[in-house]
Amino acid sequence: MDKNFERIKELLPSIQENVLLANHTTYKIGGPAKYFFVAKTKQDLITALTVAKKFKLPIYILGGGSNVLISEKGFDGLVIKVQNTEHRIYDLKKIYVEAGVNITKIAYLSADIGLSGLEWSVGMPGTIGGAIYGSAQAFGARISDIVESVEVVDEKTMKIRNLAKKQCKFSLKNSIFKANNTPRGANNLVIISAVLDFSQKPTEQIKSKIKEFLEYRKTKHPMEFPSAGSVFINPEKVSKEILEKYPELDYFFKKGPLPAGYLIAKCGLAGKKIGNAQISEKHANFIINLGEATAEDVLALINLAQSEVKKTFGIELEPEVQIL
Repeated sequence: MDKNFERIKELLPSIQENVLLANHTTYKIGGPAKYFFVAKTKQDLITALTVAKKFKLPIYILGGGSNVLISEKGFDGLVIKVQNTEHRIYDLKKIYVEAGVNITKIAYLSADIGLSGLEWSVGMPGTIGGAIYGSAQAFGARISDIVESVEVVDEKTMKIRNLAKKQCKFSLKNSIFKANNTPRGANNLVIISAVLDFSQKPTEQIKSKIKEFLEYRKTKHPMEFPSAGSVFINPEKVSKEILEKYPELDYFFKKGPLPAGYLIAKCGLAGKKIGNAQISEKHANFIINLGEATAEDVLALINLAQSEVKKTFGIELEPEVQIL
């Protein structure tokens, strides 16, 4: 009998023990969490963080379960699954949305009332909180384009703060919340909610874009297999020497960051399998679970892709996926 669990349960009655995290990730990979709690409200989240601090439990904040790879060893602490889903429209073009709301849901909701800014996100399984944490982006648009402010709780002091967009330090697939590649960033800030400020456009125009992006994802992304989404951040900086050596890269570089998937495919790795994990033939920046893949299988492919791209192009690929 875990006496600690009994004491924790008095404060968090719906807490669970030994919950398999594979059932809560888009990869369908991951061992058990020692303790697991679903935070359905803002107060639930604050209470769970307070309890974790009281019992000195390591914590991991889980949203929609995308963009994360969890070891079969699981997590020896408290996993808090954020499912606070309150949202409301105000000031004609702003939406208050809690961290646990699915981003695709808000994209469709905003489209229905002529608000543009999340068309690019339709089809993504993650939450608003996860999108802000990882500075999500696609098709030349990013979540930071519409973030006005973010409400957070500081895990160390348990004080609630509101951060303006500038304070969030958004960059390519990074933010103050993800900084230093730690679960809650260098400042241990846990996202509660955000205010999103949209632009107004005709509903038909917005829905046309949504359809276009969704069709692209269905055609170009391996949506038929479990994955965590894009594995690597597209490189933004490339030396002149590399561009001179590989002039074909200049075409991509003039348009923006280099596609990591292109670099991986040029190394001949598209379709490469290790165990039951595979670098997708459809899009080489996706590593897919063919059925019974382990975290070790996926990690081996991540390391292989990094090694081959470094050897071939002299470019270091930085993982976007969080490894727990």
